[in-house]
Amino acid sequence: MRVDIAVFDGMDDLDVVGPFSVLGLAGRAGLGVEVRLTAVGGVSQATTRGGLPLYPGEWAPHSADVLIVPGGGYAASEGAGVRAEIAAGGLPAALTAAARPGLVFASVCTGALLLAAAGLVTGRPCTTHHRAIEDLAAAGGVPVEGRVVDDGDLVTAGGITSGLDLALWLVERFRGPDAAGLLQQVMEYERREPLWRSGEDVPTRLPGDQGASAR
Repeated sequence: MRVDIAVFDGMDDLDVVGPFSVLGLAGRAGLGVEVRLTAVGGVSQATTRGGLPLYPGEWAPHSADVLIVPGGGYAASEGAGVRAEIAAGGLPAALTAAARPGLVFASVCTGALLLAAAGLVTGRPCTTHHRAIEDLAAAGGVPVEGRVVDDGDLVTAGGITSGLDLALWLVERFRGPDAAGLLQQVMEYERREPLWRSGEDVPTRLPGDQGASAR
C-alpha cells in the first residue's frame, strides 16, 4: 500500500503531519504501508502555514494506491494555501490527470475543495471543514455528516485532527481492523465517529454549524 501526500505552500501543518505520522508508523510496524510526500511541477520544498519546511519527491501518482490532499489557507484571500492553488490551477489539473482505476483520492479538511476544483467530487458524498461545507456543495459535492466519508475511490475527512482518523481508516480498509487497532494503541489515540461508507443512507450535512473559520 503506497500512499502519496500532495504538498504545497500554505497547507496546514497537522493536515500533512497527522496522516504522515500514522502511515509512517504503519510502515515501521511492518504493515506493508509506504508513505511519501510529493508535489507537482518539480517543487523541491514546500512550507506549511506554521513555517515547517517539507521536502517532497517527484509527482508520481501512477505508482500510488492512495493520494491524500491536505487543506489549509482556504480562508485567505491571498498568499499561499488551498485558495491560491485553486487559482493557479496547476495542482487541480494534475489531480484531474492522475485519475485512473485503482487510485483512491483522499483529502483532509479543505483539501476537498482542491479535489472539487479537479472535478473529482461532483455528485459524490464527501465532507470538509464545517465552515467550508457550503462551498463544497456549490462546487458539486454532496456533503454528508461524517468525520470520515468513504465513497470507494474517494475518501474525505473533516477539519484538522480528522486527518488522523482518515489515515487510521485507510489502514483498516487496506490492512484490517487489527492493524488499525495496533496503531491506535501505540499512538494512545482513539478515532472519533461518525464514519460514513458508500451504501449507507446519506445523512445530509447542512451549512451553518458553529465553529472556527475554515483554514
